[in-house]
Amino acid sequence: MGFETLLFDVAQGVATVTLNRPEAGNAMSPACAREINDVSILIDDDPRIRAVVLTGTGRMFCAGGDLGAFAAAGAGAQSLMKKMTGDLHLGLSRLARCKAPVLAAVNGTAAGAGFSLVMACDLAVAAQSAVFTMAYTRAGLSPDGSSTFYMPRKIGDRRTRELMLTNRLLNANEALEWGIVNQVVADDQVLSTTLALAGTLADGPTLAYAAVKSLLNGSFDQTLESQMELEARAISSLALTADGQEGMHAFLEKRKPQFKGA
Repeated sequence: MGFETLLFDVAQGVATVTLNRPEAGNAMSPACAREINDVSILIDDDPRIRAVVLTGTGRMFCAGGDLGAFAAAGAGAQSLMKKMTGDLHLGLSRLARCKAPVLAAVNGTAAGAGFSLVMACDLAVAAQSAVFTMAYTRAGLSPDGSSTFYMPRKIGDRRTRELMLTNRLLNANEALEWGIVNQVVADDQVLSTTLALAGTLADGPTLAYAAVKSLLNGSFDQTLESQMELEARAISSLALTADGQEGMHAFLEKRKPQFKGA
């Protein structure tokens, strides 16, 4: 499938999705949101894909929403944004529920929708020069892209409110301190570092990773007892999978496991 706003590649079990509008700072346009939804289907349905890397072309990861497109829509802006957020949210929902871990390689500025994308990923590696800002209320808008779901869960309510109400700018080291990213590396190493981590995950127990994602994504909506029941069901079902059997036997035999993602 050809894309207008994205680059898509699959190699050695890792899918790389690159936002490819460098002339616009990789801003989230209606076409980009639609294609994120489209690519999420490809990722979800391809058993070869066992890790996903999301990054951007050029100096920015994603500068936020394409405000020029919204303004140009005039009286049709409300309908345009409903369609756009619907596409984006379907794609993010599918990526949250796919088996493969999703990693952000934050190569530069992550503002607005770009910041939301980072928060939606399972793990994030940032370039030293990367900066983060929510920016939505600066344009008189409210956040989208799942940020009001993930951000309070991952960094807490107080810090989330500060970012969303004041549009505070965080540098990469501050983002690391706040728990927004997992690692900060030199600018020229951000993609290679993220791909290396993705490669390690792609060789791992994909079904177990999928269970981790599912359990954590729903943990704030459960009681202690219901969450423990979900844990019990997940671990017991994994024990019968090929990877579960391989992992347990490899541990007992003191050898490296050979996971097949099944």
